[in-house]
Amino acid sequence: MVKELSLLFTLVLIGVALVLIWIGWRNRLRRQADVDPLPAVPAELGGTLAAAEGQYVASTTAGDWLDRIAVHQLGLRTNAELSVHPEGVLFDRSGAAPVFIPAASLTGVRQESGMAGKFVEKDGLLVLSWMLGAKELDTGFRTRRAEDKALLLSTLQDLISAAPQAEADSGK
Repeated sequence: MVKELSLLFTLVLIGVALVLIWIGWRNRLRRQADVDPLPAVPAELGGTLAAAEGQYVASTTAGDWLDRIAVHQLGLRTNAELSVHPEGVLFDRSGAAPVFIPAASLTGVRQESGMAGKFVEKDGLLVLSWMLGAKELDTGFRTRRAEDKALLLSTLQDLISAAPQAEADSGK
Protein backbone atom coordinates (compact mmCIF):
# COMPACT_ATOMS: atom_id res chain seq x y z
CA MET A 1 0.00 0.00 0.00
CA VAL A 2 2.85 2.40 0.82
CA LYS A 3 4.48 1.77 -2.59
CA GLU A 4 1.23 2.56 -4.40
CA LEU A 5 0.75 5.80 -2.42
CA SER A 6 4.32 6.94 -3.04
CA LEU A 7 3.93 6.17 -6.75
CA LEU A 8 0.67 8.12 -6.88
CA PHE A 9 2.25 11.03 -4.99
CA THR A 10 5.22 11.07 -7.40
CA LEU A 11 2.93 11.03 -10.45
CA VAL A 12 0.89 13.92 -9.01
CA LEU A 13 4.08 15.92 -8.38
CA ILE A 14 5.28 15.30 -11.94
CA GLY A 15 1.88 16.34 -13.30
CA VAL A 16 1.88 19.54 -11.23
CA ALA A 17 5.42 20.38 -12.41
CA LEU A 18 4.45 19.88 -16.07
CA VAL A 19 1.36 22.06 -15.68
CA LEU A 20 3.46 24.82 -14.07
CA ILE A 21 6.01 24.64 -16.89
CA TRP A 22 3.21 24.90 -19.47
CA ILE A 23 1.67 27.89 -17.65
CA GLY A 24 5.08 29.62 -17.51
CA TRP A 25 5.68 29.12 -21.25
CA ARG A 26 2.15 30.36 -22.08
CA ASN A 27 2.70 33.48 -19.95
CA ARG A 28 6.06 34.08 -21.65
CA LEU A 29 4.30 33.90 -25.04
CA ARG A 30 1.80 36.52 -23.84
CA ARG A 31 4.54 38.83 -22.52
CA GLN A 32 6.40 38.62 -25.83
CA ALA A 33 3.39 39.20 -28.08
CA ASP A 34 4.89 42.55 -29.14
CA VAL A 35 7.91 40.90 -30.81
CA ASP A 36 7.77 41.59 -34.55
CA PRO A 37 7.24 38.73 -37.04
CA LEU A 38 10.34 37.09 -38.47
CA PRO A 39 11.62 38.25 -41.85
CA ALA A 40 10.60 35.97 -44.70
CA VAL A 41 13.23 33.70 -46.20
CA PRO A 42 14.04 35.09 -49.67
CA ALA A 43 12.89 32.91 -52.55
CA GLU A 44 16.44 32.84 -53.90
CA LEU A 45 19.59 33.33 -51.91
CA GLY A 46 22.99 34.11 -53.38
CA GLY A 47 25.85 31.65 -53.12
CA THR A 48 26.69 30.17 -49.75
CA LEU A 49 29.68 31.97 -48.21
CA ALA A 50 29.99 29.48 -45.33
CA ALA A 51 27.84 26.75 -43.80
CA ALA A 52 27.94 24.29 -40.92
CA GLU A 53 25.73 21.76 -39.22
CA GLY A 54 25.13 22.02 -35.52
CA GLN A 55 22.58 22.99 -32.92
CA TYR A 56 20.42 26.10 -32.88
CA VAL A 57 20.50 26.85 -29.14
CA ALA A 58 17.90 29.61 -28.76
CA SER A 59 17.25 33.29 -29.22
CA THR A 60 17.24 35.51 -26.15
CA THR A 61 16.87 39.20 -25.39
CA ALA A 62 20.25 40.78 -26.13
CA GLY A 63 22.45 40.87 -23.07
CA ASP A 64 20.13 38.60 -21.04
CA TRP A 65 21.17 35.03 -21.81
CA LEU A 66 18.34 33.63 -19.64
CA ASP A 67 15.43 35.53 -21.25
CA ARG A 68 14.56 33.00 -23.93
CA ILE A 69 12.28 34.31 -26.71
CA ALA A 70 9.27 31.98 -26.92
CA VAL A 71 7.37 33.52 -29.83
CA HIS A 72 7.95 32.34 -33.41
CA GLN A 73 9.54 29.16 -31.99
CA LEU A 74 12.76 31.12 -31.39
CA GLY A 75 13.24 29.52 -27.99
CA LEU A 76 13.23 25.92 -29.24
CA ARG A 77 16.56 24.10 -29.28
CA THR A 78 16.88 22.10 -32.51
CA ASN A 79 19.43 20.62 -34.85
CA ALA A 80 20.08 23.05 -37.66
CA GLU A 81 22.30 24.07 -40.51
CA LEU A 82 23.60 27.63 -40.41
CA SER A 83 24.42 29.08 -43.80
CA VAL A 84 25.78 32.55 -44.51
CA HIS A 85 24.73 34.25 -47.74
CA PRO A 86 25.32 37.77 -49.11
CA GLU A 87 21.70 38.57 -48.18
CA GLY A 88 21.98 37.34 -44.59
CA VAL A 89 22.07 34.28 -42.35
CA LEU A 90 19.76 31.28 -42.58
CA PHE A 91 19.17 28.80 -39.77
CA ASP A 92 17.51 25.81 -41.43
CA ARG A 93 16.09 24.13 -38.31
CA SER A 94 14.77 20.59 -38.21
CA GLY A 95 11.38 20.37 -36.50
CA ALA A 96 10.87 24.15 -36.56
CA ALA A 97 10.48 26.94 -39.10
CA PRO A 98 13.67 28.36 -40.63
CA VAL A 99 15.01 31.64 -39.25
CA PHE A 100 16.42 34.18 -41.70
CA ILE A 101 18.35 37.19 -40.44
CA PRO A 102 18.93 39.87 -43.10
CA ALA A 103 22.52 41.12 -43.28
CA ALA A 104 21.43 44.68 -42.46
CA SER A 105 19.82 43.47 -39.20
CA LEU A 106 23.02 41.86 -37.88
CA THR A 107 24.76 43.97 -35.24
CA GLY A 108 27.51 41.65 -34.05
CA VAL A 109 28.88 38.15 -33.60
CA ARG A 110 30.89 36.76 -30.73
CA GLN A 111 31.82 33.54 -28.99
CA GLU A 112 30.37 32.58 -25.60
CA SER A 113 30.46 29.59 -23.31
CA GLY A 114 26.72 29.42 -22.71
CA MET A 115 23.21 30.77 -23.03
CA ALA A 116 19.64 29.71 -22.20
CA GLY A 117 20.51 26.47 -20.44
CA LYS A 118 23.25 25.34 -22.86
CA PHE A 119 26.77 25.53 -21.47
CA VAL A 120 29.86 24.30 -23.30
CA GLU A 121 33.62 24.87 -23.27
CA LYS A 122 35.04 28.39 -23.39
CA ASP A 123 33.97 30.13 -26.62
CA GLY A 124 32.06 27.03 -27.76
CA LEU A 125 28.97 28.92 -29.00
CA LEU A 126 28.63 31.44 -31.80
CA VAL A 127 26.22 34.19 -30.71
CA LEU A 128 24.75 36.47 -33.36
CA SER A 129 23.28 39.78 -32.21
CA TRP A 130 20.57 41.20 -34.45
CA MET A 131 17.58 43.51 -34.56
CA LEU A 132 14.04 42.22 -34.98
CA GLY A 133 12.07 45.42 -35.32
CA ALA A 134 12.97 47.50 -32.26
CA LYS A 135 14.08 44.50 -30.18
CA GLU A 136 17.72 43.37 -30.13
CA LEU A 137 18.17 39.60 -29.88
CA ASP A 138 21.05 37.19 -29.38
CA THR A 139 20.89 33.84 -31.20
CA GLY A 140 23.21 31.00 -30.24
CA PHE A 141 24.57 28.26 -32.47
CA ARG A 142 26.93 25.40 -31.65
CA THR A 143 28.76 23.88 -34.58
CA ARG A 144 28.94 20.10 -34.74
CA ARG A 145 32.59 20.25 -35.82
CA ALA A 146 34.88 22.64 -33.93
CA GLU A 147 36.86 23.55 -37.07
CA ASP A 148 33.71 25.02 -38.71
CA LYS A 149 33.40 27.71 -36.03
CA ALA A 150 36.42 29.81 -37.10
CA LEU A 151 35.26 29.98 -40.73
CA LEU A 152 31.72 30.94 -39.71
CA LEU A 153 32.99 33.57 -37.28
CA SER A 154 35.24 35.28 -39.84
CA THR A 155 32.59 35.07 -42.58
CA LEU A 156 29.96 36.58 -40.27
CA GLN A 157 32.32 39.37 -39.21
CA ASP A 158 32.98 40.17 -42.87
CA LEU A 159 29.25 40.13 -43.66
CA ILE A 160 28.45 42.46 -40.75
CA SER A 161 31.17 44.96 -41.67
CA ALA A 162 30.11 44.96 -45.35
CA ALA A 163 26.34 45.20 -44.81
CA PRO A 164 24.52 48.52 -44.56
CA GLN A 165 23.18 48.76 -41.01
CA ALA A 166 19.42 48.85 -40.41
CA GLU A 167 19.68 52.05 -38.32
CA ALA A 168 21.43 53.88 -41.16
CA ASP A 169 18.70 52.72 -43.55
CA SER A 170 15.92 54.00 -41.30
CA GLY A 171 17.49 57.46 -40.97
CA LYS A 172 18.41 57.24 -37.27
